[in-house]
Amino acid sequence: MSRVVLAYSGGLDTSVCIELLRERYGYDEVITVTADVGQPEEELREAEEKARKLADEHFTVDCVDEFVREYCWRAVKANATYEGYPLSTALARPLIAQKVLEVARDVDADAVAHGCTGKGNDQFRFESYLRAHGGEEFEIVAPVRDLNLTRDEEIAYAEERGIPVPVDVDSPYSVDENLWGRSIEGGVLEDPSEEPPEEVFEWTVSPAEAPDEPEVVEIEFEDGVPVEVDGRDDPVEIVRYLNETAGEHGVGRIDIIEDRVIGLKSREVYEAPAAVTLLEAHRALEAFTLTRRELSLKASLEEEWARLVYDGLWFDPLREHLEAFFDSTQRHVEGTVRVKLFKGSATVISRESPRALYEEELISYEEKQFDQRTAEGAVKLHGLQERLALRRRG
Repeated sequence: MSRVVLAYSGGLDTSVCIELLRERYGYDEVITVTADVGQPEEELREAEEKARKLADEHFTVDCVDEFVREYCWRAVKANATYEGYPLSTALARPLIAQKVLEVARDVDADAVAHGCTGKGNDQFRFESYLRAHGGEEFEIVAPVRDLNLTRDEEIAYAEERGIPVPVDVDSPYSVDENLWGRSIEGGVLEDPSEEPPEEVFEWTVSPAEAPDEPEVVEIEFEDGVPVEVDGRDDPVEIVRYLNETAGEHGVGRIDIIEDRVIGLKSREVYEAPAAVTLLEAHRALEAFTLTRRELSLKASLEEEWARLVYDGLWFDPLREHLEAFFDSTQRHVEGTVRVKLFKGSATVISRESPRALYEEELISYEEKQFDQRTAEGAVKLHGLQERLALRRRG
């Protein structure tokens, strides 16, 4: 008896994959796996109920805490953004793939499958892990990509076979959600000249409709990661609290054109209230506690880290090397940052740290601890090569 394990979200792509794996690929048993990385409880429950009707067996794996501690917190240390938005979907993919492989081994499967298209990024993210860690054990199947299916064809296929899906032709949005962020694409969003309709947002209110009074959150960091926010010290609770609180003030909406791994440009809409707030606070604390050269080098390495993760190369050795440098710097990133949430913005208004490199007595124009006369020699030498070049080169 042939058996395949499918990474299952409950959405259109993975729902039609269940029947496709039987009908087009001939597998006798289709087993689904949903990794809980912070999706809403209702969404998880609906996915499980649907999977139990459509698949032969279903597993829901709780990995929310692992996701925050081992992935989101690493992203905070790395100030992880890709072309202007906090990485979220890409962060969860290696963890989901890991859980799918674990189940595949437990049930003695012949193959593993995913519902990624041939145009997107997730095919790279899933398969880079699956091929590296299970490519010799399992066949890897991608029905939507392999059969070159369009969105409309998938919807029609689902309707013909009575497969319940959360989209229709008039509202064909594709949504991916985890605790760190929510991504929305498809439908009218494919036209970059159109403003995203309010219906696509769930985590954030429109900044225009946000409260007229700002709210301040206090974030305490140790070793570069948040350890307490407004009295909350559990990592998962911290992220949930900031998603709700910052989202109520319209923080975290992002509408960008991004470059996919495959080379296509795509219009993407994101909601990431907690991620935006924490990254703003973290950068401010780093600027307060790290030297200019540490910050300069780290900024270039952060871009490399984000690119690896976006491209699905989480297990590339370079990521560990980069994180060794990040971890070394983060030993000094300790302190408290206060962030004001107001009408779509998260603005740092204060920072305190026992490791701050800021000296008020030295910077103040009211103090004489810094003898201004000592700067004259440095000023005379500043730009020496430029002056010599002007003389010699005319």
